[in-house]
Amino acid sequence: MSAYVFNAQPGDISNTVIMPGDPLRAKYIAENYLDDARQITDVRNMLGFTGTYENKTITVIGHGMGIPSATIYCSELILEYGVKRIMRVGSCGTVSDKVKLRDLVIAMGASTDSNVNRTRFGGYDFAAIANYNLLNKVVNTAEKLSVKHHVANVFTSDYFYPPKNTEMWETMERYNVPVVEMEIAGIYGTAAEYGAEAIAMCTVSDEVKTGKGLTVEERQSSFDEMIKVALGTVAILDS
Repeated sequence: MSAYVFNAQPGDISNTVIMPGDPLRAKYIAENYLDDARQITDVRNMLGFTGTYENKTITVIGHGMGIPSATIYCSELILEYGVKRIMRVGSCGTVSDKVKLRDLVIAMGASTDSNVNRTRFGGYDFAAIANYNLLNKVVNTAEKLSVKHHVANVFTSDYFYPPKNTEMWETMERYNVPVVEMEIAGIYGTAAEYGAEAIAMCTVSDEVKTGKGLTVEERQSSFDEMIKVALGTVAILDS
């Protein structure tokens, strides 16, 4: 296998990679939080940067929208660049009255309507779960920073514009699955298949039931509490 979606050189990418869906959010993180940040990849305008945070080398790269896109980027990072840990910092929509706009949701597991993990797991259901060590450290960092957060099972959907099936939102609430997004089940499955660690967190950007949500600009550049939790976690990890 060779890299198709990166033009980074060997050694350009750190062992731990923070991954937003939006490449412009990757740029925002690099420009506002990393020291000595330099762009290391730009294939298909999926920007990636490497710099330092509290003297730790950190890479931040976008992964695009949906499981197929995220799986491609995560697979190449692990297989071609030896990445050990992937941390998704994304957005999600809430179906729960208990989870509000801008709340942080840390995904301990991901249910899904996608067949991607069943396909990779011999036709059986695969429990797409976070690495416990990373999950524990992210939760501790959020608590240390006094960031309001929820640790939850999330729902990864193949649909950005889902069929009008409000029964699904009711089912999610009944099973205590408060938010929906589009990548985590695929990222957790990819990490498990290739022996890497993964953790994902999302800031609530939309209310599914009401249609209320953040603007494109707000999604791109205002998830600072989540970013600080991710970077604070990386700063205490082993190399």
